[in-house]
Amino acid sequence: MTTPTSPRLEQVRRLVGPVPGPRSTELAARRSKAVSSAIASTMPVYAADADGGVILDVDGNTFIDFGTGIAVTSVGASNPRVVAAVQEAVTHFTHTCFMITPYEGYVRVCEELAARTPGDFAKKAALFNSGAEAVENAVKVARVYTKRDAIVVFDHAYHGRTNLTMAMTSKVMPYKQGFGPFAGEVYRVPTSYPFRDPEGMTGAEAARRALMLVDKQVGAGNVAAIVIEPIMGEGGFIVPAEGFLAELAAWCRANGAVFIADEVQAGFARTGAWFASEHDGVVPDVVVVAKGLAGGMPLSGVVGRAEIMDSVHPSGLGGTYGGNPVACAASLAAIEAVEAEGLIVKAQRIEAVVREVLADQVGVGVLGELRGRGAMLALEFVVPGTREPHPDAARAVAQACLAEGVLILTCGTFGNIVRLLPPLVIGEDVLRDGLGVLRGALIAQR
Repeated sequence: MTTPTSPRLEQVRRLVGPVPGPRSTELAARRSKAVSSAIASTMPVYAADADGGVILDVDGNTFIDFGTGIAVTSVGASNPRVVAAVQEAVTHFTHTCFMITPYEGYVRVCEELAARTPGDFAKKAALFNSGAEAVENAVKVARVYTKRDAIVVFDHAYHGRTNLTMAMTSKVMPYKQGFGPFAGEVYRVPTSYPFRDPEGMTGAEAARRALMLVDKQVGAGNVAAIVIEPIMGEGGFIVPAEGFLAELAAWCRANGAVFIADEVQAGFARTGAWFASEHDGVVPDVVVVAKGLAGGMPLSGVVGRAEIMDSVHPSGLGGTYGGNPVACAASLAAIEAVEAEGLIVKAQRIEAVVREVLADQVGVGVLGELRGRGAMLALEFVVPGTREPHPDAARAVAQACLAEGVLILTCGTFGNIVRLLPPLVIGEDVLRDGLGVLRGALIAQR
């Protein structure tokens, strides 16, 4: 492990004026005339620079970043390894289309995916642009391989915004409202949600509850794949009870279905392991990756058992920009950064610090639960003394943090989750400062 490069930007939270400031306000006015109102933003400020654990806005305010572009810039928003790799790549070529003139970077990324995803068997991969695109292609592969149609997904799932992945996604607003009809042969069953399941329900029991519905309402012989996020992302950072994923994987093996792990948000060191599946000792047949894969550049992939990935006819998968050479260079550098800078261990340390700072707030007032793994953690807000979701409290905490210079995101089917996704390179002093602001906002909500 090498010593991380010192950040370019001063790693300190600093508000030098109002939020939003005059430049951000000016840009917002221009945006209102040029950008579709269908595109929303969490922050009312505009970024000028970002590095390490902070974002600098156009008015000179510096915010602690607990969002990382939704778990994308895990190695930092301008990691020197990624920057250097991108700069080198663009001096040669920005695009040739791998389907026309292939190049080594694509092959190397696929080799890295095969080497790092769980499972000691021959694997192959294909590269795409976004998480949704990769999920959709994983489904295509599973359907060809099994010669079946049905896809099983879960309550609280989020898999993307394409037509098929909207069908697979659980939450209606804002992701599905008005956009139907959706793709067919997608079936939803209950997940394991320990905070909301019947008290004492084990992971195995939760799996049997779901699989009984699959058997009776879909038919095991019709299922091409079970698709699940090992830790659910947008649905609320839900960590399933121990044994849940293993039961699903075993059912797939017994019934000839493909077990697909959607690791788009949880993968690439985010949870304190290369992949969240590893925490449960589960070996998926196919793994879907994106977000943290390429240090901020658009790249996604599907990697799985070689016989599954090779079941599709030649030219059956692809896309003009899939596996772009510059994005591949960024990915190789990001993977190097995870290893060289010890970011898997760093993710584990982030979890320890968060739990240390916030432990005494759990179960007090509106904070019902603190859960998650590594640097993928969530706070679930409830009406005090109940399990009733309290989205107003989550929004109030997020707004209070923003006012003090800390960027945090909300999520959850009920809108009552605050999620913490700090960059894995964040300094511990910066992390503790941001958590102190969050703690103060929690206390104010009691």
